[in-house]
Amino acid sequence: MKELIANLSNQIREAIQIGESTNFNATNKTISSILVCGLGGSGIGGKIISLLLKNDLKVPFLCINDYDVPTWVNENTLVIASSYSGNTEETLTAVEVCKSRGAEIAVITSGGAILEMATANNWNHFVVPGGEQPRAMLAYSLVQQLYILERYGLISGQHTTDLNLIPDFIDEQEENIREEAMRIAVAFNQKRPIIYAGNDFEGVAVRWRQQINENAKELCWHHVFPEMTHNELVGWAGGSKSQVPLFLSSNLNHPRINRRWEISKEVIAKYADTILESEAIGKTKLAQNFYLIHLGDWVSYLMSEIKQVDPVEVDVIIHLKGEMAKMK
Repeated sequence: MKELIANLSNQIREAIQIGESTNFNATNKTISSILVCGLGGSGIGGKIISLLLKNDLKVPFLCINDYDVPTWVNENTLVIASSYSGNTEETLTAVEVCKSRGAEIAVITSGGAILEMATANNWNHFVVPGGEQPRAMLAYSLVQQLYILERYGLISGQHTTDLNLIPDFIDEQEENIREEAMRIAVAFNQKRPIIYAGNDFEGVAVRWRQQINENAKELCWHHVFPEMTHNELVGWAGGSKSQVPLFLSSNLNHPRINRRWEISKEVIAKYADTILESEAIGKTKLAQNFYLIHLGDWVSYLMSEIKQVDPVEVDVIIHLKGEMAKMK
């Protein structure tokens, strides 16, 4: 896992090559909505992309992590099926429903049943390297979603142009990111991490939670501003010194979000000994997303080292899949 995290910039470079070189079949359909189907490490990319592009897209964009799909999905919906293994049962079930409604379907995968479906139905499909944990290959699904949206004419080429700057940016920030990650991982040791972010960075906050769950084998939760200040802030009356909140700040947040955080810190400080803040680095929203994603991945890995647990092991998920396979 350590080597995969350290290799993020090269993963992005390879993902760009895949996006640029993959054959694409244009459609005559008018796309009026977008649906991303995916779970876990394969699905979080859709959440991140939907918030990254919310001010650019002219059509609704929804991500689902489920078997069922919304009733509005039809022949004018672009469905992006993201399944690293290609065998995620929830995604396969959802895609079958989308297919029955005549949706335009594009696939991101390393193989499996979803690739067989894509080939048989002549769907656009972007094949990424296989054999790793899905959560360690997020760069590939994120990058391919940008290329899919550009190829369908739903976003401008500026986003993929900006993407080419990201690998060198990550390399430049690598040492600083690792130092910051160690500071946070040490503060989280034997504590309950709580991840806060502005609404536009909720996908990143979810990613942090998922990585801490799987790599560090720790419970964690997240919330976003401003919504958090309408409910969870009151709940801090039941907070304790065993909980450590971390705010992922950004100069791209609405200024009133950052002010809400400053006020919230005063409340939280009555109950928590440690309050952390880490500022996103980068001139663009895309760069800040990748910066924070990489930071969170390192934090989760360093937490696993401190705890001396295996960051790769996911035996309970394997057990659950085995038990689900027995169900007819």
